[in-house]
Amino acid sequence: MRDSIYIDGDEIRIDVKALPGASKTEFAGIKDGQLRIRLAAAPEKGRANAELIGFIAGAAGCPKKDVVLLRGEKSRVKTIALPAAYRVQLEKVINEN
Repeated sequence: MRDSIYIDGDEIRIDVKALPGASKTEFAGIKDGQLRIRLAAAPEKGRANAELIGFIAGAAGCPKKDVVLLRGEKSRVKTIALPAAYRVQLEKVINEN
């Protein structure tokens, strides 16, 4: 099984299990090869996806425009991509939580 965060060319790919409707947005560990993230947004009208993108961008220290939802727009299981240059910062933040 591959890691939840992996390099694909010049991008980081992240397999995420989104858990919308939480009291606050936070990392919730890794399970079954997926980074679990609780989201303080409802899964309606793209709010949870926007919250997820903003949260990942903030954790990685990159602009939101660099974070792309590749798969799972209407699913809790998603794949996110961002430039590989942000991998170290993102992993540091994840490991601190």
